[in-house]
Amino acid sequence: MKTLKLIMMMTMASLLTACLRVEVATPDKPININMNVKIEHEIQIKADRQVEELLKENSDLFGEVKAK
Repeated sequence: MKTLKLIMMMTMASLLTACLRVEVATPDKPININMNVKIEHEIQIKADRQVEELLKENSDLFGEVKAK
C-alpha cells in the first residue's frame, strides 16, 4: 500500500513539473489595419410622365433631367 502511494505521489510530481507555462503578452507596437475599399453605387429614379414634365420645366431645382 505504501509503495502504491509512493508511486502515485511520484507520478503526480512528475506530471506537475511537465506542465508548460503559457503567457499572453500585449504587442509593443499598435496593430495597423490597412483597408483599401472601393464603394460604387448607382441611384435610379423612375418617375411618371407628369413628374418628368414638371422636372423639365423646373430643371434648376434638381439639375438637368436626362430624357430617355
